[in-house]
Amino acid sequence: MATWVDGPLLGFDTETTGVNPFRDRIVSAALVGRGAHGTEQRTWLIDPGVDIPEQAAAIHGISTSHAHQHGMAPRRALAEISAELTAAFRLRVPVVAFNAAFDLTIIERELERHGLLTIGERLGRPLAPVLDPLVLDRGLDSHRPGARKLVDLCGYYGVRESGRLHTADVDVEATLDVLAAQTREHPGLVERSLGDLHHWQTDQHQRWAETVNRRRQREGLDGLDAGTEWPLHTVEEPCPPTRADSVPA
Repeated sequence: MATWVDGPLLGFDTETTGVNPFRDRIVSAALVGRGAHGTEQRTWLIDPGVDIPEQAAAIHGISTSHAHQHGMAPRRALAEISAELTAAFRLRVPVVAFNAAFDLTIIERELERHGLLTIGERLGRPLAPVLDPLVLDRGLDSHRPGARKLVDLCGYYGVRESGRLHTADVDVEATLDVLAAQTREHPGLVERSLGDLHHWQTDQHQRWAETVNRRRQREGLDGLDAGTEWPLHTVEEPCPPTRADSVPA
């Protein structure tokens, strides 16, 4: 019997100028659709209109000059990306993103910046359903030691990356493969509805964030609170939520 894991699924990832989803800009993005009819992929290279810091360029390999010379105007690219995401959400096709709250927050803020309707405004409801392999992993095995970057989850779940991670299309493929591996290791995931999984992830992320914040408070660390909202941050924290690996992905 076919289940949601058989598709369609829409993977989403961005590469950015930094780790602040409220203030930084999208430099590249990828959408990868998977389903019964195979895989379809779209990618965008964007001229963000600001300098790309050397630290970010060293991660994803896109320099300011390259983006300026070859990138699309952000308004056009954002309109195309958001149209695809909005269509998926309207059809209740799950959007799959690693650390989804970063990517969904940054595209919504970018749409606002360029005077375009956000995805939430077009839908008239919260962005759902979303599947986030990072949040799923934390909820499924919260006590497992070690880092949980995308590369770490690839190693843990036996996923071989198809290319260099921190490239949007490669990251999306890896994220979809990790999700598939998670359903094989935890078949109970497939038995749950997408709506149930979405709400469960919301609870799991909030629980994780509150635990992290209590630990940081005990250790006397200031300005490092983890955002408790998922899959979209609506209010910028004093120290804004960042990617799971603390670098542009």
